[in-house]
Amino acid sequence: MKSKRYILLGIGLAVYSLSTVSCRKEVKALPEPEEFSLEIPPGFPEMDFPEDNAFSLARWRLGKRLFYDPILSRDSSISCASCHRQDLAFADDKAFSPGIKNRPGTRNATALANIGYHPYFLREGSVPSLEMQALVPVQEHNEFDHSMPEIAVKLQQSATYRRLSQEAYAREPDPWVITRALGVFQRSLISGQSAYDKYLYQGQSAALNESEKRGMELFFSSRTQCASCHSGFNFTNYSFENNGLDSVYRDPLRMRLSNDPNDEGRTKVPSLRNLGFTAPYMHDGRFNKLEEVIRHYEEGGKQHPNQSPLVRPFTLSTQERADLLAFLLSLDDQHFVDNPFFAKP
Repeated sequence: MKSKRYILLGIGLAVYSLSTVSCRKEVKALPEPEEFSLEIPPGFPEMDFPEDNAFSLARWRLGKRLFYDPILSRDSSISCASCHRQDLAFADDKAFSPGIKNRPGTRNATALANIGYHPYFLREGSVPSLEMQALVPVQEHNEFDHSMPEIAVKLQQSATYRRLSQEAYAREPDPWVITRALGVFQRSLISGQSAYDKYLYQGQSAALNESEKRGMELFFSSRTQCASCHSGFNFTNYSFENNGLDSVYRDPLRMRLSNDPNDEGRTKVPSLRNLGFTAPYMHDGRFNKLEEVIRHYEEGGKQHPNQSPLVRPFTLSTQERADLLAFLLSLDDQHFVDNPFFAKP
């Protein structure tokens, strides 16, 4: 189902359950905002919702609670939001987010802004839908180390989760409901109110300053080739590229899926939106500053056999480097990270 806008009014929820075990009490929470509006920003395409998981406020509300509830982890110590924080554009500030019992993560947590537009998920592109993606951290030993059937049993012990599930999907909370509700909430995480968006799509000519405009010219120029991969409204073409980070890769990335040596070091091109909130950078979080990322591309990579031919050395002046950085930061969306609709219930 496609739609430009969904508005649902007059919804107030005063009580919900944060239950993680059967003996946990129902607790009062602040009411949900009375009006929720999911809008597609100017310049963005329509978003597809699966036929069996069309958007509704009831589904969004259930998915939001699940996203923030540590019941999804075996020991009830972490939630989706533990590694995908709203103040960080639903990314994390650690190179590797720890799982339960402080088990080490293996890849940098990706930002979830505009994740509903992605055609596949994980850095190697091995998962075809958001609904299926929810199974990965739940089952991963170093993350939640849990299972959807066991989570469903816990949810069924909560009167509030049973009610929310019936309102959303007309059935008891089960693995099908859990994965689909999480998908609905994540598709609502749309970021399109940056200074760049206001300048390009909303007719606000003063939204970018002169340095940001010069940086934009550099970004889209043949000198840097940035826009060859980071294209479109979401600043990614979703292709798989080796950007020359290493001459030998400890994490084979897409080769982990395909077992093809030609895929070693290839990873899904990430969006560049909200970079000011999402450090550290790269799949292993090796760069703490955007200046380091720019320097990496200026140097032309480590010349791995699979390295993209688009990654080649170029030289920027100090001013040009500052301008390019300014443009990248103009893609930050403060409204997105402050949006109360996405905040923890």
